[in-house]
Amino acid sequence: MRALVQRVREASVTVDGDVVGRIGPGVVALVGVTHDDTETLSLKLADKIWNLRIFDDADGVMNRSAADNGLEVLVVSQFTLYGDTRRGRRPGYSDAARPEFAEPLVEAVVDALRARGAVVETGRFRTEMAVALVNDGPVTLLIEV
Repeated sequence: MRALVQRVREASVTVDGDVVGRIGPGVVALVGVTHDDTETLSLKLADKIWNLRIFDDADGVMNRSAADNGLEVLVVSQFTLYGDTRRGRRPGYSDAARPEFAEPLVEAVVDALRARGAVVETGRFRTEMAVALVNDGPVTLLIEV
């Protein structure tokens, strides 16, 4: 399981012209699932996203997490995180889990974040989404569990 995590000033997801998720300052997590991922990994990923120290403390050092600051999280499923670009010009997606397998695991990440106290917004599975964000820093990290 992978997540591309970005520290943001604001972010939103739009589907068919309707905003389906919007946050202020916080974290955007683009989440990808592969074939052998489990709910246990979903819980581990949620904990990592929520407690990742990517926000500045009073001294300007990245020592605080979204949990520490009470910030929001926007979770968006992203099968392309498992795109294989080693050969040719067209990514292969054979490492990405099928939607019927991936969706419950992404939902498990969302549920686990909420159980930890996070205010979570989401994209919409199996739709064309327009994700808009203002990356703060910029800070962008790839997490693998």
